[in-house]
Amino acid sequence: MNREKLCGLSVEEILSLIEPHGYAFRHALEISNSIYKKRIKDIQLLDKIPRRLRELLFEVSETGTYPPLCSEESADGSVRYLFKNDEGLKYETVFLPDGKRRTVCISTQSGCRMGCSFCATGKYGFRGNLTTGEIINQVISLPVSGDINHVVFMGMGEPMDNLENVLMACRILTSEWGLAIGRMNVTVSTVGITSGVKRFIAESDCNLTLSLHSPFSDERNNLIPAGKVNPVNEIIRMMTDFTLTKKRRFSLAYVMIKDLTDSDRHLEGIKKLVKDSGIRVNLLQFHPTGNSQLVSSSAERMQYFRHNLTVSGVSASVRKSRGADISAACGLLASGS
Repeated sequence: MNREKLCGLSVEEILSLIEPHGYAFRHALEISNSIYKKRIKDIQLLDKIPRRLRELLFEVSETGTYPPLCSEESADGSVRYLFKNDEGLKYETVFLPDGKRRTVCISTQSGCRMGCSFCATGKYGFRGNLTTGEIINQVISLPVSGDINHVVFMGMGEPMDNLENVLMACRILTSEWGLAIGRMNVTVSTVGITSGVKRFIAESDCNLTLSLHSPFSDERNNLIPAGKVNPVNEIIRMMTDFTLTKKRRFSLAYVMIKDLTDSDRHLEGIKKLVKDSGIRVNLLQFHPTGNSQLVSSSAERMQYFRHNLTVSGVSASVRKSRGADISAACGLLASGS
């Protein structure tokens, strides 16, 4: 008999599992709090519920949590973790400590099918979607799980290509019966699948980051093939037209590649694209993969972009690169390969 995995279930789904046996919402709430907040990994240790309920759960379910296979620590304190699920799919997670900000970068797929030319995960190929439980397990099964206060969906995979599980994972992360992480501290990153972005904007309260990498569609489509059928201008228009709540943020991730995406023409293109939109621009260092001859723009050039965007009225920042020495930085995750 296949046991139901509790990690990845909403409190309502847990209730539907136990209610036919005479148990109430308060019992479902205690179970969800035990899994998500207390990080209890063994059903036998759920001591705040009746013994008979614990016996029932042991017969029909399991927590569905499991530790990473291994880890590697960067000189900057970042830690890269490798997970493997029951089907043998491998995927990676990165913990990024930065003062009081303790961020975990999680994956939504093993590999990715978007085929972005600059990304090692795309070259790894698509192996399969992760379940909601496998997404959440990356947060609650780390040795540092109790310290985590920010979550970014920026690991392996395209979140909009696994949207149902991503939406449920966001709900579990932010609900009081779940991990109770503030919605403003959860960010989902996408290369832009139009239908997925539309649903995510409407159905989630979490932040959204769109990978831009060039303000010009022809150039961007060479870097991000998904753009050929998901026009970036349409996606940015959706982001611009949506009325944000005070604490929610939409942003663009812009990778700075020397002599390819860092000319003054590109700078003016970004300004035009996001003018009066309220969308923030995050400038990222480029990390070469394989035998790539491309290199990142200089720190001075990145600050030049940031300054000029800021004085033109566009909120902009240069994001600090972390974990490059262990291939844990953006675009480098490839399941230990």
